[in-house]
Amino acid sequence: MARIAGVDLPRDKRVEIGLTYIYGIGLTRSKQTLAAAGVNPDTRVKDLSDSDVASLREVVESTYEVEGDLRRLEALNIKRLMDIGTYRGRRHRMGLPVRGQRTRTNARTRRGARRTVAGKKKAPGKK
Repeated sequence: MARIAGVDLPRDKRVEIGLTYIYGIGLTRSKQTLAAAGVNPDTRVKDLSDSDVASLREVVESTYEVEGDLRRLEALNIKRLMDIGTYRGRRHRMGLPVRGQRTRTNARTRRGARRTVAGKKKAPGKK
């Protein structure tokens, strides 16, 4: 089992895709890492030798901020924005979209699901 940066990589996937399970590594960084470590991207994770895993681990840990360190860094950046009271920080604090999206409609992910009142009846009309 290949364990890099505290993450168990899925055994049956190609190394190129398996590395993307690490927070902070996407497909582009995965390709760069494999090139730097000299590992074939088409190799399955279960077929990696111990030396391949060691070289991948060394490249990832020395080159990139990943997993817990990256999460902590992002949280501190958001906290800094909130503390100094920027517009973006206020949007984070209120749980609204931060990057200029409309909120009149289509902001369900940030604002939460709409609540409907069950069993509400219409007022009777006049006769």
